[in-house]
Amino acid sequence: MKLLGKVAIVTGAAGGIGSATALALSAEGARAVLADLDGAKLAEVARQIGAAGGEAEAVVADVSDPGDAERVVDAAVARFGRIDVLVNNAGIIRRTTVLDITPEEWDKVFAVNVKSIYLLCRGVVPLMAAAGGGSIVNIGSGWGLKGGGQAISYCASKGAVVNMTRALAIDHGPANIRVNCVCPGDVNTGMLLDEARQVGATPSNFLAEAADRPLGRMGQPGEIASAIVWLASDDSSYVTGAAISVDGGGNA
Repeated sequence: MKLLGKVAIVTGAAGGIGSATALALSAEGARAVLADLDGAKLAEVARQIGAAGGEAEAVVADVSDPGDAERVVDAAVARFGRIDVLVNNAGIIRRTTVLDITPEEWDKVFAVNVKSIYLLCRGVVPLMAAAGGGSIVNIGSGWGLKGGGQAISYCASKGAVVNMTRALAIDHGPANIRVNCVCPGDVNTGMLLDEARQVGATPSNFLAEAADRPLGRMGQPGEIASAIVWLASDDSSYVTGAAISVDGGGNA
């Protein structure tokens, strides 16, 4: 097991990439701390981990809120005594142009997609440094590396995630804390179907367009989780500051 004895926090853990990541980390031996707003789905992920022989602590929290973010970190330390891995997965998308996004929507996207990373890293980095190191994996997007249509706040926020990752890697590499970013393409999750609704597209047509890339299909949550597990483990011990596309060639 690549992560035996490690403790991992996963935000946005109730579904999609987050739940797949929590299950994959647990399968590699990590004890998981799961954070999300959806308590019912979060409890189900924790139940699945327990049924497979793992350990999980579920924390219903809005990780864009400073108090809630602190509570997640405190819960990890109280239950497991340490934090070795942080996966900043929580994210939302608003499909709008600059002309039709409200200031409130803009702020919400940046709060969830960017501020939450700042808050969790602020809480976790000192603990990792004191313990001799750790791994932080931020979830960006292909649209954090190049622009996309009708998604100005999402593109801007995910671009910030990519560059935050680089800055964190520079600052905390001397403490043996590696910080990397996974940039998924279109992945078969509920968020993708929500995008179709937001732009008024027929789901089948929208999903067909999402599969238009060299590999000819959308990604699956487990495929993104596999990349995250690799970055969380010692298999990637000399990798930091990287933004890794996992997108079926969409950005090729």
